[in-house]
Amino acid sequence: MPGKPKAEAAPKAAKKSKTLETLRGFRDILPDEQAAWEKIEDVARNLTHSYGFGRIRLPALEATSVFERGVGKDTDIVEKEMFTFVDQGGVKMTLRPEGTAQVARAYIEHGMLNQQQPVKLWYMEQFFRHERPQAGRYRQFWQLGLEAVGSDDPVLDAQIILMTYSFCKDLGVDTIVNINSLGTPAIRKAYISELTKYFKGHAKKLGETDLKRLQRNPLRLLDSKEDGMEELKAGAPQLIEYLDDENKQHFMKVLEYLDEAEVPYTLNPFLVRGLDYYTKTVFELVSTNPIGENGSQLALGGGGRYDGLIPLLGGREATGAIGAALGLERIMLAMKAAGSMPDNKRTVDVFFCQLGEAARRKGLKIFEKFRQAGVDVGEAFAKGNLKAQLEIADKMKASVAIILGQKEVLDGTIIIRDMEAGAQEIVDVEKVVSIVAKRIQDEKIAAKNSKE
Repeated sequence: MPGKPKAEAAPKAAKKSKTLETLRGFRDILPDEQAAWEKIEDVARNLTHSYGFGRIRLPALEATSVFERGVGKDTDIVEKEMFTFVDQGGVKMTLRPEGTAQVARAYIEHGMLNQQQPVKLWYMEQFFRHERPQAGRYRQFWQLGLEAVGSDDPVLDAQIILMTYSFCKDLGVDTIVNINSLGTPAIRKAYISELTKYFKGHAKKLGETDLKRLQRNPLRLLDSKEDGMEELKAGAPQLIEYLDDENKQHFMKVLEYLDEAEVPYTLNPFLVRGLDYYTKTVFELVSTNPIGENGSQLALGGGGRYDGLIPLLGGREATGAIGAALGLERIMLAMKAAGSMPDNKRTVDVFFCQLGEAARRKGLKIFEKFRQAGVDVGEAFAKGNLKAQLEIADKMKASVAIILGQKEVLDGTIIIRDMEAGAQEIVDVEKVVSIVAKRIQDEKIAAKNSKE
């Protein structure tokens, strides 16, 4: 007896592919955010131009030794946070985690010591650190950097601090400066000896991370955020008590300049900034407006003097330098908290409307003529409905709409529509740009005069 025919197996469902997403700690910066970024860039360009800083654009990759020697092997950045790999040629390289060591390398490599000193440089770049992502902190992030290399004059310390303070203020963000002096390496050595004795006497109260710091870099204990450390730090010796007369005078001059410039600051004896290259002045900018759900006051950036970095990387001895960096994602959080974010909605003076295929073809050339004439003009070429285009023109607050239809193409004319009054006139298509440009200019002059 023949067996029953086997039932056909149901076709397997196609495996759904996983949605692709950005890596943890990385993000896209979307068009809705661009107005704020452009405002930040404009303020940075205006500020640095006023103070005579030239822009430097740094490579994303550097030899790992630039950061190991410059930043310090025992720092958290080098030990834990750098994205380092060996390329196909066997070269060990790192995605830049910070900019100061790079600027020092560039200063030496390009013979900038032969230029007028100090050499003042600024940069706005993306940096990379393998940190735990949190509010305003990403693994790929933006910083504004300011560096003045080639002088140890304390007025430069004050100038850099004033610039960072002014940058935040110009963006509507109120800050206060925490400031300290680390002295010279020789002074720090004597201080670290006393600091080590103090914390060894309290070793049982230290966590695993701080015990490692005690062995490898005791100064970093002052920067510790571990439980119970605030109470321990309060009883620790203060570095400022170990400064000699020369270092005290340098620090006092910086403070006097800040007083004169009316920059608010707080003396913080436990501020060390966590990088090996710092000497003398170190500072940090903290927002005064509460940020985020927990109402915390974020550190927006900071910097300090690094007189020993240039010789450390192979440059001339005794090269004074001072720099700072500001985290732009954190600046933007502070702008949101302060209510100083710019309006992202685009506005135009003129909006170009078209009806029909012939008008669309002709319109591309006319639109380009408006743009080349310097007229702020908008369009919606992908839409064919006039009502829809005029609604967009209204949203973009255009004072004038230009309408080109099939009939106008044949006649060599075009319609100018007053968006407020609704009145329309027909003009020669070849004259429309000059007519509208003059009308917009006259309107702006009249508006300016009425305000005055």
